[in-house]
Amino acid sequence: MELVLLILFFVVWGAIVGGLGRLALPGPDPMSMGETILIGIGSSLVAGFLFRVLFGNGGGIVGSALVATGVVYLVRRSRGGGLQAPR
Repeated sequence: MELVLLILFFVVWGAIVGGLGRLALPGPDPMSMGETILIGIGSSLVAGFLFRVLFGNGGGIVGSALVATGVVYLVRRSRGGGLQAPR
């Protein structure tokens, strides 16, 4: 039961962080909800590691959202879009 709750927590956390990353950039993002959740989970892991190395503590939701915004921008660029909106 605890494993199911942990997985559910990761899915909800990934959706929140990925959603904040998508909201930070103007324009539509052609991503599915699954991609948004995976970006949120991955960004949280990267932000936690990066902030721990640089500052000695975790990045929290702000650091995770900043990294997620960068990842969303990179995904948009890889699909032929720019800073304002994908093509």
